[in-house]
Amino acid sequence: MAEQRNDDFELRGVNHLALVCKDMAKTVDFYSNVLGMPLTKTIELPGGMGQHFFFDIGGGDSLAFFWFPESPERAPGVASPARMVGEGSIATAHGSMNHVAFDVDAQQMEEYRERLIAKGVEVTEIVNHDTSPMQVSPTVTDDVFVRSMYFFDPDGIMLEFAGWTRGLRPDEAQLPGVGPAEKGRYLGQQREFMEMLKGKS
Repeated sequence: MAEQRNDDFELRGVNHLALVCKDMAKTVDFYSNVLGMPLTKTIELPGGMGQHFFFDIGGGDSLAFFWFPESPERAPGVASPARMVGEGSIATAHGSMNHVAFDVDAQQMEEYRERLIAKGVEVTEIVNHDTSPMQVSPTVTDDVFVRSMYFFDPDGIMLEFAGWTRGLRPDEAQLPGVGPAEKGRYLGQQREFMEMLKGKS
């Protein structure tokens, strides 16, 4: 991917992303033993406030988890996607964290998918994202810009392995942003799209 210059701040990537888990022992087992991420720092928060653990995800970046004794139960469709990619809407609430994508070599995607399956992880097919109307290609073409596969961790956090296949061009960042005024139009398009998909199955 082509690197864009930031003239305001010398940002060097993600230091860490902090998520919340229900069972720190299960979280450590999944991220260390299933995904192979080294556990690098464990913190017992003062006054019985909980725990804060860090995992090395490569490139000097970390994935961190909090465990809070008073955390409410998970809320699929609010704080995390209620469905897997390809099974319906993955919408989540404003301010939520929708998913975490780990950067991998696009050439390793098939091998990594088999490794996840061998470890008992339910994972989607590999998705070749392109700029066609359906935004998916059955094969890797010159238009495919990233390859992905998706799976859930023990707390229902959606994870993705994503591998860039080419550099991104300036003309690929021209779409204007939309807001609440466009909600009705988008929901109508979404209904039509889902009906079209049902008709094809």
